[in-house]
Amino acid sequence: MANLCPECDSPLDIDVDEVDAGEVVTCDECGMELEIVSVEPLELAPVEIEGYDDEDLIRDDEDDEDA
Repeated sequence: MANLCPECDSPLDIDVDEVDAGEVVTCDECGMELEIVSVEPLELAPVEIEGYDDEDLIRDDEDDEDA
């Protein structure tokens, strides 16, 4: 069974003998970054930007203005 990109459904060419859990691979078609969750069976999950929150950015900007 071929692994498909969850964003664009393109087949992903991943050699399970050359990757480890925790590594990040990129879809050649759409550029989505995918983390290898497990190798056997191969399981992928989209990489999420941790700690990103628009409200945090707004609060940080307001704090900078007060300084």
